[in-house]
Amino acid sequence: MPFNIVLIEPEIPNNTGNIGRLTLASGSILHLVKPFGFEISDARLKRAGLDYWKHVNIIYYESIDDFFSKNKDQKMVFLSSHGTKNHWDIPFEENLFFVFGKESVGLPKYILETYANQLYKIPLYSEHIRSLNLANAVGIVVYEGLKHFN
Repeated sequence: MPFNIVLIEPEIPNNTGNIGRLTLASGSILHLVKPFGFEISDARLKRAGLDYWKHVNIIYYESIDDFFSKNKDQKMVFLSSHGTKNHWDIPFEENLFFVFGKESVGLPKYILETYANQLYKIPLYSEHIRSLNLANAVGIVVYEGLKHFN
């Protein structure tokens, strides 16, 4: 599998469903960290993932601490509008973990501080928006990374 896509406390089922489809399309693994802002059985999640959802390789975690405990030795990068390095500067390699925060507030402050050297952003060229849609951001980063393996 090329990458691991991590969603910390996702809130919008449609985004998670679309990211699940993207995960399958890219040959990646989806890591979902609770609590969620929806039920996994939500019809909007299934509709966004269409009939692909049952094929997505998903690992669930009960909390952020559970996720970090089980993946403490993995190489990770964190995506945030607070990053100082651009996403195309990520040192892409197979099995890299891309960690994304929840739609409303992004990654928790302690993660931004703890992993400041591993923090990347997708550049925005307008002062009229503060961030991209989560599903779009995941797609941009994953497919930028896939360029390194083709």
